[in-house]
Amino acid sequence: MEYIYASLLLKTAGKEISEENVRRVLEAAGVDVDEVRVKALVAALSKIDIDRVLSTALTLPSAPAAAPAAPSPQPAEEKKAEEEKKEEVSEEDLSAGLSSLFG
Repeated sequence: MEYIYASLLLKTAGKEISEENVRRVLEAAGVDVDEVRVKALVAALSKIDIDRVLSTALTLPSAPAAAPAAPSPQPAEEKKAEEEKKEEVSEEDLSAGLSSLFG
């Protein structure tokens, strides 16, 4: 995650997201830099519109505070399957493929 954070810091600061800049940010934070990850990150981000991804992530509705739940007619297994399906979709939208690079 520190690699993603370094790129977001550079983006916020208006700096170019380059291998050298990412490396400098990571070194300043005391991270042992993996050159392969830096190269993969910069290559992956060069194909992504970061502003669009951030605006999409910022406009996702947050869940309201939960009221006490009434008994539901759905079995617990169906609820769990529905929750997992919702989580998969939102995770795919937000990660834009980067999670496969950094586990």
